[in-house]
Amino acid sequence: MVRRAVLDPLWLPLAPVVAVVFLVTAAIGALAWPVTRRQRVSRLALLGALYVLLDAGMLVACTGLWLRHPIARARDDDRWQAAHLGVLRWTLRTLRSAATRLVGFTLEVEDPPGAARMEDRPVLVLARHAGPGDSFALVELLLSRYDRRPRIVLKEVLRWDPGLDIVLGRLSACFLPARSAGDDDLADRVAGLARGLRGRDALLLFPEGGNWTPRRHLRALGRLLRRADWPVTADAVRNRYVLPPRPAGVLACLAARPDLDVAVVAHTGLDDLVTPALLWQALPLAGRPMTVRWWYEPASTVPSDADGQYRWLRDQWGLVDSWIEGMFNQRGEGRGQLTRADADGTQPDPGS
Repeated sequence: MVRRAVLDPLWLPLAPVVAVVFLVTAAIGALAWPVTRRQRVSRLALLGALYVLLDAGMLVACTGLWLRHPIARARDDDRWQAAHLGVLRWTLRTLRSAATRLVGFTLEVEDPPGAARMEDRPVLVLARHAGPGDSFALVELLLSRYDRRPRIVLKEVLRWDPGLDIVLGRLSACFLPARSAGDDDLADRVAGLARGLRGRDALLLFPEGGNWTPRRHLRALGRLLRRADWPVTADAVRNRYVLPPRPAGVLACLAARPDLDVAVVAHTGLDDLVTPALLWQALPLAGRPMTVRWWYEPASTVPSDADGQYRWLRDQWGLVDSWIEGMFNQRGEGRGQLTRADADGTQPDPGS
């Protein structure tokens, strides 16, 4: 009620004011050109101005669709979905294009040889979560490169963003609260989303539950040690570039839809920017692409029992970690590079 009755109406006149503040900041930042040509303040301020205007634009577009298509709205039919997908696709494409020009954000995708086999069937997408802007980039890839209709599981706090709240809510996104009555409640909601998948739908899950950072990895390892969950603890010690995957949502999806093919998505390139200070130092991001690699797992290769599925999920996350390490070695970086980039301290050696 607060969001719909107060925040959304206020955001439309407020967004241009915020954008003007960003533009003024960008102009002031440009005065530093003789001192530094990296122009960090101007780059970020211009990107911020564009974001708030795009966000308000999504709100206006969704309001127009609500007024224009009352029948489609009531039935939630394909026209209603396609119109909102178009709004989201254009917004994310514009944002990514601007991020490339302003802050040097680039994306490189490595498709597997079997990518062509993924035709008009729903798919479960399990993605790593790390680095600034990775979720936006992955959703835009699903929309633009693979022509998929994303059904996203994400944190409920994002509903305070007016544009994202409206457009993703109408696209059947599942907003999960930080705290709930229990895993069963959250799993039931995710399973309900999986049951409704059809055609070219893609259910996007981030099994880690949050952005990877060295500190979060240490906290997760500590929780596992306190629970004396030794097999999963051993996985966490080996897999230092990913967080231990939380199985509840994935298992709920596979139980509700055992026919789902799975795409596992790994990416690296910006994941060491774990603090605002590190991101600031790295700008602009020239020569630091976000490299995405994914592989395809047909439904027939996924175990049918819950225990086997959990082991399978942990194995997939081990492959994600191995691929990330391989990318570091390819760029000539050591295995400890990311942990040393953490501004709060270094991660101990696994042997300790």
